[in-house]
Amino acid sequence: MDKKTGVYICTGCSIGESLKVESLSKVATKEGKVPVCKTHPFLCGAEGVALIKNDIESEGVNTVLIAACSPRVNYDVFEFDSSVIMERVNIREQVIWSQPANDEDTQMMAEDYLRMGLAKVKHIDVPEPYQGVDMVKTLLVVGGGLTGMSAALEAAKAGYKAVLVEKSPVLGGWMNGLFKQAPRKVPFTTPEEVDIAEWIKQVEAHPDITVYTSAEMLEIAGSPGMFDASISHNGATVKERVGSVVLATGAVPYDPTKLDYLGYGKYENVITSQQMEELASKGKIVRPDGKEVQSIAFIQCAGSRDPEHLPYCSATCCVESLKQASYLKEQNPEANVFIFYKDMRAAGQYERLYQQVQKDGGIFVRGEINGITEDGDKNLLIEATDVLSGATIATEGVDMVVLANGMVPTTAFGEDIAAKADAEEDAKEEDGPKPEIIRKSNLLNLAYRQGPEMPTLKYGYADSHFICFPYETRRTGIYAAGSVRAPMDELSSVEDAAGAALKAIQCMESSAKGVAVHPRVGDMSFPDFAMSRCTQCKRCTVECPFGAINEDDKFNPLPNPTRCRRCGICMGACPERIISFKNYSVPMIGNLIKAIEVPDEDEEKPRILIFACENDAYPALDMAGINRLNYNAWVRVIPLRCLGSLSLVWIADSMSQGIDGIFLLGCKHGDDYQCHFIKGSELAEIRLSKVSETLNRLDLDSERVRMDQVSITDYDKIPAMLDDFAEKLNELGPNPYKGF
Repeated sequence: MDKKTGVYICTGCSIGESLKVESLSKVATKEGKVPVCKTHPFLCGAEGVALIKNDIESEGVNTVLIAACSPRVNYDVFEFDSSVIMERVNIREQVIWSQPANDEDTQMMAEDYLRMGLAKVKHIDVPEPYQGVDMVKTLLVVGGGLTGMSAALEAAKAGYKAVLVEKSPVLGGWMNGLFKQAPRKVPFTTPEEVDIAEWIKQVEAHPDITVYTSAEMLEIAGSPGMFDASISHNGATVKERVGSVVLATGAVPYDPTKLDYLGYGKYENVITSQQMEELASKGKIVRPDGKEVQSIAFIQCAGSRDPEHLPYCSATCCVESLKQASYLKEQNPEANVFIFYKDMRAAGQYERLYQQVQKDGGIFVRGEINGITEDGDKNLLIEATDVLSGATIATEGVDMVVLANGMVPTTAFGEDIAAKADAEEDAKEEDGPKPEIIRKSNLLNLAYRQGPEMPTLKYGYADSHFICFPYETRRTGIYAAGSVRAPMDELSSVEDAAGAALKAIQCMESSAKGVAVHPRVGDMSFPDFAMSRCTQCKRCTVECPFGAINEDDKFNPLPNPTRCRRCGICMGACPERIISFKNYSVPMIGNLIKAIEVPDEDEEKPRILIFACENDAYPALDMAGINRLNYNAWVRVIPLRCLGSLSLVWIADSMSQGIDGIFLLGCKHGDDYQCHFIKGSELAEIRLSKVSETLNRLDLDSERVRMDQVSITDYDKIPAMLDDFAEKLNELGPNPYKGF
């Protein structure tokens, strides 16, 4: 399109008192040759916004460049028609709030940022949303227990159709095996009748929910809005097109045969909490050998919170044991009930159930079990170390021991497979990160290059980083809910199901509009591949963290735009530079670099270019400004969607342009990664390890390029980091390419 650019400079928030605004205007009109350039003392106010809108409507301005506050604020205020290109230049947080007022270097910084903004709007186009074919807004829920039924009902109540798939002949899952459920209403002191039948009745009666029982997923292919699900049902294959997926297959008890050190399998009257529910359901609670139970001991954390078994808390066990203690006390108030625990975790209103068991005479012992033996009458003798006193204690013979064994997510079972058979080889060839290990558990059977199931974060749970990805997973449009996502009880699972259903609905709506989901919500751009130049190197397909790119038999990439999170990692990975976005590309960033004015060597004003991740590093720089922390005036910042989108071409371009040093600021990676795109920062670090070859070819010292990891809370460390780098550059001297 023919662009008519309008530059709007805000003079509020001390910008007008700290900068020569007339000089900024000259950069726009003289250098940038823009036809419209205006200043306003309160650009984000009603009058300022009206000024811009009036120019759009009456002056034909279709490209707006706003020099004011950070793009991270007032984004809703500066929202115009989608046909208008709109970009922001940050001269508040990252210029006047981080630099001394009315200083030559401060002015040069502001003018450079305006030049970079002008270069950007000149080389980008209005993104057009991706329009899929035969897109639908139906939710597929895999797993028909309490969580799955909750998710299906939430979606149906919101006006969306749902397909519910359950492998068992009946719905209900885990709840079908309970005698009673933990209390959910006032006074929270007594176990309640199981209400799963009511849930099943609601689901089966709802006109917008299709239920398949005795069914399994054969395959899920496609992408959000266009998933094609193949379901095995009653000996036939049923096809359903769905828009998003909720995985709600739950958790199963930890294998009790591994708990022989607690007497399971060795002594008949050592049982699990699941077996206790079965005994209670039969009426009077008696031992497996038929003897009436007069005394009982519950062993908490049987396998849980144990590095040799399950390192985590299973979340449900304490409340289940309190509930089962109530069973016996109700049957026989004189019965002796012992509960051996590490920490009683009866959160919220469950505290009242805990107190009731105490009032009823339950004996709580905080201790570590040393051993369990059996006497001649098959009574069980427990020896434990009291954690509080350190003393060894022993019980008289109890009739039965109940092990509160932990819970394991259904995603934790099955054969471990690499993300793809050749993934290890790909990683070696490209010196990339190790491929994800997927567990082939036959729950979803995804037709993804990266493997048939969901990647897991920790302990086999299909979760993702709780700060960066609440309710999200690494497969766009597929969400985990309930105890397959994290250890949780029944009430938490119901709440979790609602969250997952809402995320799934959000994804379907976004996909229908052709825009991105978290974290670049609403972004209409998507990667475009110039396939005529593709060399089938597989870098993009291997490095995409979300499985958005499949490949054909000849290794040509097959992008799935609605799976894409718009991180640009594929763009940074491509050695041929065939991947670009309408508003983000290798040439575009290259033009931003060229827009920076590099002073001559004798001016002694080096230039440091920061490539900053927009999710953590860029906000940290903003935070430094908000806290009025001054940092080096030689700095110029280019925000990247993800540091993983870094192209090594930009480093070569920067150095040949005369930039003295390059600082890459990315998110923290590792086990507790904070990268919104999973491994972008890690990929950038791997690519950077190869940059020394490029620098040597240019006769430059590799120490001119540095990378560091920061979180948003590290804003106070940034000034020292930059000063340290600037000191190193002073030692190295000016870039020899300066002035060429």
